[in-house]
Amino acid sequence: MTAQVFVLGTRGSRLALAQSTTVARAIEEAGARLGEDVRVELEVVRTHGDVSAAPLAALGGVGVFAAQLRLALLGGECDLAVHSFKDLPTAPTPGLRIAAVPQREDPRDALCAADGATLSSLPAGALVGTGSPRRAAQVLAARPDLRVCDLRGNVPTRLSRVRGIDLGADAGTAPSALGTGEHLDAVVLALAGLRRIGLDTHVTDVLDPAIMMPAPSQGALAIETRDEDDPLLRALLGALNHRPTALAASAERAVLSALGAGCAAPVGACARVDEASSALLLGARVMSVDGRERVEASGALALTDSVGRGEAARLGADVARQLLDGGAAEVTDLGATKAPRQSS
Repeated sequence: MTAQVFVLGTRGSRLALAQSTTVARAIEEAGARLGEDVRVELEVVRTHGDVSAAPLAALGGVGVFAAQLRLALLGGECDLAVHSFKDLPTAPTPGLRIAAVPQREDPRDALCAADGATLSSLPAGALVGTGSPRRAAQVLAARPDLRVCDLRGNVPTRLSRVRGIDLGADAGTAPSALGTGEHLDAVVLALAGLRRIGLDTHVTDVLDPAIMMPAPSQGALAIETRDEDDPLLRALLGALNHRPTALAASAERAVLSALGAGCAAPVGACARVDEASSALLLGARVMSVDGRERVEASGALALTDSVGRGEAARLGADVARQLLDGGAAEVTDLGATKAPRQSS
């Protein structure tokens, strides 16, 4: 029997390749369970976000890593693409669909600090790196005595900026993006990414959402295909979809969409399925860029077998309305597309 081959488009970073390889193997295993000989080949697509040293928000923030992959998919250069779900714009792309959302990794953020420090034990004036206005605002909210600076590069590159950590450069990053200057006392990164490439041993503090609300859909992957995809591929990806993750991510992303939030707006959202109450629970937070003000809201959705992404998105929209009613638009510029200057 001739194998059915599907081409998976991916970025070239260590994290993107790890995520894409995991999905590729899962698709092949799903094919074996269906009695089909399926092979998935990776096709590396270089994106503007991978080769530029500019701050992420200045590049366009959300979507900067996904745009070239989507063009390759629409052009027939690949059959599917794997994205970090938080990197995707909330608006749909004509001709493409999210075919599956696999089970989520831990959505929390993590501190990687010199000398084993936690967020609470960092010395006053310590320099913390992050490319995320959301993380920067929440660091300053918890520790206004710290200094925060902008940071670019892939995960190993950012970790290597911490005093005492030297991991070298990851594939797919331009030399000019590797970062120079003084060593940092700590960086804040997504725990999911660190785990997926085996660098979570450098985590010194996993940050509770009460302190550091994650980005909408952080830790989740999105598998995207063309609308008119192969029937076998559709069936295989259906087997990979994890309903609780898909519902949670839909609710969180709907908060961002309903707020009309730009890529540099400090907005966090975190949803989970509570098995005891059979409900989807959602919390969200909007911060001022200096961390001094916040607006929070929450909501719940009773789960039945018929509840889908649409209902979860309506929950997110309702929570966004609560945030706006609470003054979120006065706390921060929700339409911000460039990161504010951080102290250094």
